[in-house]
Amino acid sequence: MILSPMPRRILIVDDDPHIRQLLGFALGKSGLDTIEAEDGEAALAAVAARAPDLVILDINMPRMDGLETCRRLRAQSDVPILFLSSRDEEIDRVIGIEMGADDYVVKPFSPREVTARVQAILRRGATRGPGGECAGGRIVHNSLSIDGEGWRAAWDGTDVPLTVTEFATLRTLASAPGRVFSRDAIIDHVHGPGFAVTDRTIDSHIRNLRAKFAAVGATTLIETRAGIGYTLGPCTAADD
Repeated sequence: MILSPMPRRILIVDDDPHIRQLLGFALGKSGLDTIEAEDGEAALAAVAARAPDLVILDINMPRMDGLETCRRLRAQSDVPILFLSSRDEEIDRVIGIEMGADDYVVKPFSPREVTARVQAILRRGATRGPGGECAGGRIVHNSLSIDGEGWRAAWDGTDVPLTVTEFATLRTLASAPGRVFSRDAIIDHVHGPGFAVTDRTIDSHIRNLRAKFAAVGATTLIETRAGIGYTLGPCTAADD
C-alpha cells in the first residue's frame, strides 16, 4: 500500500478573521493544509506545537506585531515566512526581508498571488529547485561549503543558519564561481522567470548573507559588481 504524502502545513497569522478565512480557502483549494493564529503570541505557540512548513505573517497586529514575532521566530526556527502588510512602503519591505522574511505581499492582495508565492517558497525548499535543476549535491569553494541535499551552508566547518531564500540565493551564486549574476538573473534562478520581486529585495537578501557569514569570520563571501550585480567572492579566510 502506497501512502499519499502529507499536505504541506501553512500557518496563517492575522488578527482579521476574514483574511484568515479567505487565505485558508485559497490555500486549501491548492492542496495545502492550514492552521490559524490571531496574534503573535498564538503564532509562536502554534509553530512550537504544530511545526508548520511556512508562516504567513501579518505585520500590523495588536499585542505583538509581525516584526517582533518574526524576530522571535528567527531566534528559534528557520521556517519560511511570508509577510503581509497594509503599508506599501519600500522601507517596510526591506526591514521585513532583513529580519529574515522570505517574501512580502501588500494588502489588499489577490489570494491567487499569495498562493503562488507560498508555492514558490515551498518549491525552493523541495528536492528540486526552480526550472527543474537538482537541488542536491555538494559545493565546496575554499572556506565555503554548501550541502544541497541537507540544505546546510558552512564556513570553515561552522554551520551558518539561512532562510530558504537566502540559501537558494547563495547556492545560485556558488553554482558558477566567477560569473556575475544580475539581480534579474538571481530572481529567475531563485523564484522562477517572471516572478515579481524588487531589486531592493535581492539586495536585502545579499546583506543578510554577508552579515550572517561575517558573524563567523567570513568577509569574502560575495562581491558587488557596480551596475551589474553580484558574484561569489574568493571565500578565503582573513589570514589567507
